[in-house]
Amino acid sequence: MKYATFNDAGELNGRYDSTIHSAIPEAAIELSEELYMATRTENDGIWMLVDGKVVKTRLFQVETDYPALFAVERFAHEVSGICVDGLYIETTRDSQALIASTALSVMLDPEYRCNFKTLRGFVEIGSEQILAIAKAVRVHIQACFDREHVLLQALENGTYSSEMLTEGWPDSSPVQPNPALQ
Repeated sequence: MKYATFNDAGELNGRYDSTIHSAIPEAAIELSEELYMATRTENDGIWMLVDGKVVKTRLFQVETDYPALFAVERFAHEVSGICVDGLYIETTRDSQALIASTALSVMLDPEYRCNFKTLRGFVEIGSEQILAIAKAVRVHIQACFDREHVLLQALENGTYSSEMLTEGWPDSSPVQPNPALQ
């Protein structure tokens, strides 16, 4: 014979098999072989005693917030840095603003030069390099947002699959900065 016990909240808290257990608690409820096995193998819910019947209640399932998931993934790629003409460029939001303002300086003064801090240290660059960096950063950032948009469209159209989350992003493998130069 198979048995189960339940706590004060009605949740299963013990299983007993008379061929194994010598003492079966008095409050134990007798179960069929099939129900006993189900309580051992079906782990997608909570087994409870409700109105004298043993039933399985579903576990609370949290729905994935896909738009938020996509935004987090986009942001990780967005700020991972890029390499432009051998220079490792930070692409955090602060860096994007600094690069844009440096590009504005070039537009106001085409002869503008500056000491520019890359992830590997300072380099002196001129207007051509400044504009190349600004354009590359902008292209990288826009590609990240474009990929997020594609994922949102796929979700809306019912064609999204979990593999898509890690595919199709711009080449933005994280740049490892040289700690000695920071």
